[in-house]
Amino acid sequence: MIFSRKRAEGAHARDERAAGAVDAQEGAQTPSRGPYDVAEAPDEPRLDLGSLQIPAIPEVEVRVQADPQGVIQQVVLVHGENALQLGVFAAPRSDGIWDEVREEIRQSLFNDGAAAREVEGEYGTELHARVRTPDGLTDLRFVGIDGPRWMVRGVYQGAAATDPRAAGPLAACLDGLVVDRGQEAKPVREPLPLRLPREVAEQQAAQQEAAEQGEA
Repeated sequence: MIFSRKRAEGAHARDERAAGAVDAQEGAQTPSRGPYDVAEAPDEPRLDLGSLQIPAIPEVEVRVQADPQGVIQQVVLVHGENALQLGVFAAPRSDGIWDEVREEIRQSLFNDGAAAREVEGEYGTELHARVRTPDGLTDLRFVGIDGPRWMVRGVYQGAAATDPRAAGPLAACLDGLVVDRGQEAKPVREPLPLRLPREVAEQQAAQQEAAEQGEA
């Protein structure tokens, strides 16, 4: 299922995000860029997938895999030949978990025969790897961002995996991402729930029901 954002308005400019802003009424510093917690996110058009809200960025397609109940198993953003797979996970209140998760990913890649190296990027330490797939060797760039009781993991593919400057609109999506963690207790590292927008889920359910009736 694909949500096209080719005609969307209100994309961030990266230099504007870097400048940051001060809330004059509260006197609090607003984060210069995301991923944002839902409590501090600026107001702009987004696709609401439950725990993740994805900004409307021109030319970016949001591709999701969902079950018949509308529960999403995978979210991938695509722009040209580049892709960014997103995941969001519960984290403890006190410490971030990206350092531990990154080491586990590195060890898993090593066990599969793929070498990985750590590189300092815009969000801190990234993991760069080259893996063998049915289509040949593929470069991957793993990015992790720790937030208040959550962690976002992004995996870049395509030219953006080796050259961050090639990420373009995908990087803008990551910078404008919003996480709605919720207040309920969750085990650390448990994926936060993602769901299709209600109208999309209803449309999908109706299509499946029609297909089942046609087969009967």
